Amino acid sequence: MERPDVVLFDLDGTLVDSRDAYARSMNHALVAAGLPRRPDAELYLQLGPPIHETLEQMRVPPQLVEPIVTGYRTRFAEHGLAETQVYAGIGELLGHLHGRVRLGVATSKPVTAAVGLLSGLGLAELFETICGPDPETVKESKAVTIGRALAALSASTPVISAVMVGDRLYDVLGAHAHGLPAIGVLWGVGSETELREAGAAEVVRAPGEIPPLLGL
Repeated sequence: MERPDVVLFDLDGTLVDSRDAYARSMNHALVAAGLPRRPDAELYLQLGPPIHETLEQMRVPPQLVEPIVTGYRTRFAEHGLAETQVYAGIGELLGHLHGRVRLGVATSKPVTAAVGLLSGLGLAELFETICGPDPETVKESKAVTIGRALAALSASTPVISAVMVGDRLYDVLGAHAHGLPAIGVLWGVGSETELREAGAAEVVRAPGEIPPLLGL
């Protein structure tokens, strides 16, 4: 893998462990809409795609989708930061990369929530761009989000070579849509099988394994 000038990161499952925040907020919204709670372990596996797509996969009645989205986002805005942790080694990884390579975030979390979460965790200033769908956008693909992140970075200085880092197949496939290699991480939700079958160029078990792969 050639040394990149840009490294893009997924957020949930890659930079931060938001599984508890996600499951608690989702179950809060499901119960408020009159639906039964789901096991946390089941909900963890839903992390990755946009929430509207997740609710479709869960076979939520269409008329309940928007109320659940609203309920989920309202609770997450109130409690998500307190219930989210930065993964061990991520602070050191970003500190090492910052200044050596341009950094960005491409996430399926609404951009306002992503910026708020990263700011609250003290990480936002390390990234040149943080891209996610507008809150009103329904089911923006990861490829589209990655494309917008690349465009935002290129607005100041052209991107020559970039790599995507993420924990789900959506990150890998989204990167491939732009001809980018992807590094899969195993501390999030996705399995090694999922990541390799999607075509990840490398799969790592700890943040410290990433810089040597990139020549950084």
